[in-house]
Amino acid sequence: MDKFRMIFQFFQSNQESFMNGICGIMALASTQMYSAFDFNCPCLPRYNLAYGLGILLVPPFILFLLGFVLNNNISMLAEEWRRPQGQRGKDPAVLRYMFCSMAQRAMIAPAVWVSVTLLDGKCITCAFCTSVPVETLGNASHPRLSQREIQRVLARIPCRDIYNGQELIANEVAVRYLRCISQALGWCFVLLMTMLAFLVRSLRPCFSQAAFLKSRYWSHYIDIERKLFDETCAEHARSFAKVCIQQFFESMSADLVATRCHLPRKAPADAGEAAEKLLGITDRGTMNMALKSWHRCKPPLNLHPAALPTGNGWAGEGQPPTHPSAPRRETAAYYSCV
Repeated sequence: MDKFRMIFQFFQSNQESFMNGICGIMALASTQMYSAFDFNCPCLPRYNLAYGLGILLVPPFILFLLGFVLNNNISMLAEEWRRPQGQRGKDPAVLRYMFCSMAQRAMIAPAVWVSVTLLDGKCITCAFCTSVPVETLGNASHPRLSQREIQRVLARIPCRDIYNGQELIANEVAVRYLRCISQALGWCFVLLMTMLAFLVRSLRPCFSQAAFLKSRYWSHYIDIERKLFDETCAEHARSFAKVCIQQFFESMSADLVATRCHLPRKAPADAGEAAEKLLGITDRGTMNMALKSWHRCKPPLNLHPAALPTGNGWAGEGQPPTHPSAPRRETAAYYSCV
């Protein structure tokens, strides 16, 4: 159990590297999914376009959503966006920085899927086989076929076993033409994603670096504050349970002493330490009020002692504000010996 706890703490302390590893694994998984996927074009004029574009666009959208789901910061972003204003304002720049960081990682796997799909060429061949220019690549003056029948014959180009339009256009010619266009689009997409990543990485320091540092700092602060709050709540819950269990067994021991005349046992030494860790919150109602106050009215980001509130938004609201004491005046008298 301690080993799993150490591994979990390591992942928490290296969350950025962990999320980069998750994105890389998802990118590799997307390529393996595509290679294992059995692509079966329906070879029908009304369904080829929907099937081809669906295979090209729907899995990347699912992978993009999975990239957000697997990111632990998505709940933190939603909580920060939806929380009440309270004594701490919300900075839209910090929220945009957090969302853009998660979106960049979530787009890796979809970009890999689209690149692999376009370079393979099956989806484009299935989706746009009815748009092959028969006038330039085949025999457009076929006397026995109407326009509707030509579309039906062209829709069977991806299905080589049932294709029967060799007199209209050769199957190999149409497939090579569509695959060439698909691979050209694939390499253009790879180039576009590479240039976009280069521009984001290289041109970002050229703009307001102070605003970027501010957004990154406060996004890290929100993440660390949430982790420390969870750890503090877990420690408080552990101390609360420990004191509650000790009080239960002490009451049972008192009952045994009263009924069977057993000698009372001395309370353990760590009972006082657990009670001190409760910080005065010793009942369920007070704890619920403290948690509600943390959600509704987080303390302001000002650590100066004079600016700290008397309570945390729920205790000591009726007390008058304390005023700083007036400065003391010192007088000095000088006496002459003359």
